[in-house]
Amino acid sequence: MLFVVDFDGTLSVRDTVDAMLERFAGPEWEAVEQEWLDGQITAVQCMQKQLRMVKSDHVTLEKFFRSIQLDATFLPFYQHVSKFSKVAIVSDGLDHAIKVAMKNAALPELPVYANKLHFVPNGIDISWPHKSPTCKAGNGVCKCAVARDLSGGNKPVILIGDGKSDACLAKEADIVFAKGSLIKYCEENDIAHIKFQTFADVLTRVKSWPQEAPQRRVAQSA
Repeated sequence: MLFVVDFDGTLSVRDTVDAMLERFAGPEWEAVEQEWLDGQITAVQCMQKQLRMVKSDHVTLEKFFRSIQLDATFLPFYQHVSKFSKVAIVSDGLDHAIKVAMKNAALPELPVYANKLHFVPNGIDISWPHKSPTCKAGNGVCKCAVARDLSGGNKPVILIGDGKSDACLAKEADIVFAKGSLIKYCEENDIAHIKFQTFADVLTRVKSWPQEAPQRRVAQSA
């Protein structure tokens, strides 16, 4: 099977990009965020506009990335599921920030599929190595395409996520662990899901599964 793990707000305690914008960009980034939430612009347009508002030097940004707080219960979860499953970090965030944060937390080196961060004078920019022209969600990373590629189309896909960038894959995944706004999306779209707060919750549920691959669309837990 394949575990697709979101990063911002899922593996990280809070949204990394939002925290960076709050610290290194002017308040106008919030208006751009609202345009995206209202469906007026795509996720790609939103992030590109916002990241170009970031004003800071390389050293300061690297220090910020090392300060990103991660869910401390991820490591026991990973140590258990990696015995029988692939695990990949699939995020519509920034690849370099994710890798620096995970290395600083002494986590194992995992495959990371995310948007590519570029340092430019006094700031950053972004490119989209995992963008799909057929992605209906308009995200920088098409999580559905990445999941299909990694699973080979013949392995159960388990999504662990918290927000809007996970919505499209939630419709396709065999099992959905949801927190944050992803819970509301699943409820509104009649998508079976399992609520969680930390990876300790996910690990407890996974340990209760039978040895054979779990059935598609595990019912929502209380």
